[in-house]
This record gives sequence, structure tokens and C-alpha cells, in this order.
Amino acid sequence: MQHGRDSSRHPLGGLTEKCGVAGVSLADRSAARPLYYSLYALQHRGQESAGIVTHDGFQQHSHVEMGLVGDAFGEDDLDGLKGSAGIGHVRYPTAGGVDACCAQPFAVSFKSGSLGLAHNGNLVNADEIRAELEGFGHAFTSNGDTEVIAHDLARNLLEEDLVRAVKRTMERIHGSYSLTIMHDDVVLGVRDPEGNRPLCIGELDDGYILASESAAIDTLDGELVRDVRPGELVVLEKDGAGYDTYQLFEREHSAHCFFEHVYFARPDSIVDGNLVYEVRRNLGRKLWEESGIDTDVVMPVPDSGRAFASGYAEAANEAADEEGDAVEFAEGLMKNRYVGRTFIMPTQDERERAVRLKLNPIRSTVEGRTVTLIDDSIVRGTTSTQLVELLRDAGAEEVHMRIGAPPIVAPCYMGIDMHTREELIAADRSVEEVREAISADSLAYLSIDAVASVLGESRADLCLGCVTGEYPYDIEGEATDREVTRPPIAPEDATPASD
Repeated sequence: MQHGRDSSRHPLGGLTEKCGVAGVSLADRSAARPLYYSLYALQHRGQESAGIVTHDGFQQHSHVEMGLVGDAFGEDDLDGLKGSAGIGHVRYPTAGGVDACCAQPFAVSFKSGSLGLAHNGNLVNADEIRAELEGFGHAFTSNGDTEVIAHDLARNLLEEDLVRAVKRTMERIHGSYSLTIMHDDVVLGVRDPEGNRPLCIGELDDGYILASESAAIDTLDGELVRDVRPGELVVLEKDGAGYDTYQLFEREHSAHCFFEHVYFARPDSIVDGNLVYEVRRNLGRKLWEESGIDTDVVMPVPDSGRAFASGYAEAANEAADEEGDAVEFAEGLMKNRYVGRTFIMPTQDERERAVRLKLNPIRSTVEGRTVTLIDDSIVRGTTSTQLVELLRDAGAEEVHMRIGAPPIVAPCYMGIDMHTREELIAADRSVEEVREAISADSLAYLSIDAVASVLGESRADLCLGCVTGEYPYDIEGEATDREVTRPPIAPEDATPASD
């Protein structure tokens, strides 16, 4: 597996997204365009490649290309994707290569029919399963973990019915995953037993959709039904007639990724029952409660800090109503939206120049004033250092940093392009040492307990590996925060789940 990434791929050296998956089963229209629009709604989750696989009842059709959704598909491509059932994927690579061989959905034909698979997440035992399958004669075309899942599932489908084959594969694979799968013209959705990656079900006028985020359902004028439960298999009926669910695994605790709410998910998505925008506003309010400081102006780092800053400023002004000193909430940094995520910066000087290209201070907002700058996270620290410098150059008297998440002290192995410990500024520094490194007048992070409180979950039900160094999965060389059991706790026979 490949956990580290070259941070120069991102124009500001920050976090890069995971992947997005979708699947639809419709009554009497082509699945291609609804999937295309769904992938547009999930574009923020991956910009490396995009793909759609459909089935017309007789054969499978596939189109997968590198690049953004709008560049990957033309009219002819969509017209060639026949059938009313299909799955789609947008990718940012977290395991495997960065070329077309690892683009998804992965599609294959075998004795029991055709199979398509789209994966969001990261397995931690992919190499072990790959080696075993190669021993059985399986030939792999990529080094990604998605193909490992596809091969294992195809092997099980030769011996089992669809539900039991999926269950056997889930018993084998270990790590985070939300999957959309197509076996011939049947579309399925699977969420790992800890529910690390998001997946939800939506109802359309003429069928059903599975998607990483509810924003994709909204794009199709659908209605969110609910989140797929951890360890649950959802089987969409043919022609969009309905869906069946099977609770294949039960765990005492979930491991929901808190960073979905902090950074990755769209603000207008509902993830695990929470509207992401309101979560971020409430995290901002908690940030004020824990470490509020009186300044002339509160401003966000666009766009990720905006909802946090809104909640922070609102809480600050509620407190000010009792004392009479209100704080201004203003945009103090203007974002150039035409600096793309694939901007290449081979030298440190160019990486520093990228901040000036992407963000420019609004001098009238900051000159001669004290500033609280709100962001969602600090990863390498390079961007924060440069933003503090930008604001000082624009005349800010003081710059105080407030962060809507706990310090990131460890890598993510679950599908986020989190850097190695050596690149994480907080991995071996105290908060005061980080403050000195970024040259802020003060620095404060949100506490883990505050995050859990806002999400309405216990710490035991969240994946906090990147902020604690203890993971909900058994990862070689890392500590785990729970007893890890790979065999299923559910009974041997899969039973339908109740809604």
C-alpha cells in the first residue's frame, strides 16, 4: 500500500479528498446521465479520474477516463453507456497508482457474469489478499486495492449466491470501504462494519440511488432515505422497483470519520444524520467557547473555514451582547478559483507563490486591526505560516489562529491523503511550538471532546486515528484503540435488515 503522497500535488500543500461512489437502478431510462450528474455533485471527493459502468440486461458497458467529470465524458460516451442500471466513481488515489490502470469503476467479466466495482476507502490487508489470490492464479492489472476486492468477490460468486458472496468478501477484507457494485444488472451498496466511509440511499421518481453523499441525491431531485448502516448490504431491485437490505455484520462501536464533517463532505450534504454545514457552524461555536479571543474582526480561510468562522463569530457576538463589544465577521482573503488542484509546483519558491496566486488579502478588512483567522485544520503548516505573513503584510496588528479540529498528529490509513508524521507540523510539536512556527500571536485547536459532542457521538464511535495515533483497525506498526475482530459477529446466515 502507498500511504504517503507528494504534497506538491496540492497547490496549498493541504489535504486531498478521498473518492466518491454512486449507483442507480431506474425504471425505464438510461442510467448514464443521472450517474454523470451524481459524479459532478461528488467531484470535490476526487479529481484524478472519473468513470461509469452500466448494464443493459445483456452486456456491460464501461467508460473510464483520467481527469475531471466534465472532461472525462462527451455526448457519445454517455450515449454508449446503455442500460438503466449502473455505478460511477470519482477518484483521488490513496492506494495504487495515479494512472488509468487504477481508475474506477473496475470492470471484469468472468464465468458467473460481469462485475463492476467502485470503492471509497482503503484496505489495510490488500497485499496479503493479493498474494493469496495470485497463488490461486489470479492475474492483476493494477496495484490498487479495488481490484483485490473485485477478484475476491468474483471468486466467491463462483460458489455462492450474491449476498453470501459479498459477506465472504467482507469477512476477508479489512479496512475502510464504501462500495457500489454491479453484478450483471443488479446494483449493490456495501459499507464496512465500522462505517468509516459514508454511503446513503436515496429515492428518485423512477428508482433508487446509492451515493457517498446526499448532495448527489439532491442533484437528481431525489429524497434522502437514510444512511447505509455500518456492515449493511443494500441490493437495489431491477428497474428501480425498490431495495432489499441485509445486516451482514454488527460491531459494538462504529468508526465514523470525523474529518468528513470537518473538511471533506460538501456543506449541503447530510452525513450520518447530520447536516455538514450546521456541524461546522456548531464546531465554530464550540471553538469560541473553548478558546475565544477578543479581536476586531473574525475571518475564514476560504472556503473550508467559512462555516466554522460563521459559528465562531455568532457565538462571540452573543457573548458581546452582554458586554457591548461586537466583533465583525468579514471576508479578509479573496480566493482565486482558477488555480486548479493539479497546479504543479516543483520548487519551494513556487509552492510559496501558490498561496499568493490563490489567496489575496483584502487590505481594508485587516489594516490596523486585530484579526482572528479561522481554518478547519493545520497539516504541514506551510499555508498557515504564509497566510499569517500575508495578513501582517496587509497591515494586521495581531493575527490569532483558531482551528476547528484537534491537532493532526498521525497519518490516515483509511483513505485520506494525510501526510507522513515527518510532514505533519503537530506530530512532534506542542501547540505553543506550532504557534511559534507559523508566527501567529496565538493558536488554539478544538478539543476531541467538543467534536464528539457536536456530532452527538461518543469518542468510541469515531475514527480519531489522525488526532490520537490510535486506530480502529489493526494496522501494522500502529496502535489500535479497540479490540479488532475480523470474523463477523452476526450469525452465519445473512438476514434481512429492518428499516
